Amino acid sequence: MRLPLTRKSARRSVPVVLALGVAFASAAAVEAGTGHDPASHAVQTGSVTAAAVDLTDPHKKDIAMQLVSSAENSSLDWRAQYKYIEDIGDGRGYTAGIIGFCSGTGDMLELVQLYTDREPGNVLAKYLPALKKVNGSDSHKGLDPNFTKDWRKAASDKVFQQAQDDERDRVYFNPAVNQAKKDGLRALGQFIYYDAIVMHGPGSDGDSFGGIRAAAMKKAKTPAQGGNEVTYLNAFLDARKVAMKHEEAHSDTSRVDTEQRVFLKAGNLDLDPPLHWKVYGDSYSIEK
Repeated sequence: MRLPLTRKSARRSVPVVLALGVAFASAAAVEAGTGHDPASHAVQTGSVTAAAVDLTDPHKKDIAMQLVSSAENSSLDWRAQYKYIEDIGDGRGYTAGIIGFCSGTGDMLELVQLYTDREPGNVLAKYLPALKKVNGSDSHKGLDPNFTKDWRKAASDKVFQQAQDDERDRVYFNPAVNQAKKDGLRALGQFIYYDAIVMHGPGSDGDSFGGIRAAAMKKAKTPAQGGNEVTYLNAFLDARKVAMKHEEAHSDTSRVDTEQRVFLKAGNLDLDPPLHWKVYGDSYSIEK
């Protein structure tokens, strides 16, 4: 069962991702098959140097997608979400796809534009003018009555699926993982950053990813600054819970309390299976 409050869609418009000032080169190199970023092979945690496990490793990345999907879609089958679309009544219009692209926040517009650049004349291309007009609002003007039907039709197109993957990585996954690596965080910390940027957006205000990170850094040093990894991640999760409670749709903090905090308390900083957790009262497992 899909629970509306498991959907976040609390991001800002896509252009603010540039505010992070994060380089994408290392992640692009990995996806191009050139291997892991050499700088990520070791991270300094206080006085202890540990081998890093990069979340861009295909298996680790798939684990991250499943973990997010358990919270976002009440399912581990994140690939089944290409066709997902509904208005969940959060003021951001339609929420859709594998990461909750929203008609009211700009990222859905960017996605459909990318799809149209790659496949002109696709079934969603005709909605670009309407998506530009409704950006920043919860309006469906120019989208109804057939946009949801056409979205589901487009979702069977491999080109559209790849566009969703690429926009997810460009706007959310790559910035989160790259920043986590700069902060000296291993796979769990990289996932914690990714889940936060998915829900809160990549901005710099207090309730966005940048603001949450800034609040955490006032309480604890990152491993890259010589701090303890567990102490810092606890500070980050504490700051994130404060931000979550500022919006009713995020007030259930179980994706922090009974998912991420469970892994952190177990000391599973490399996010190694088996993994067992709960989100919104539902239990999930990844065995390998």
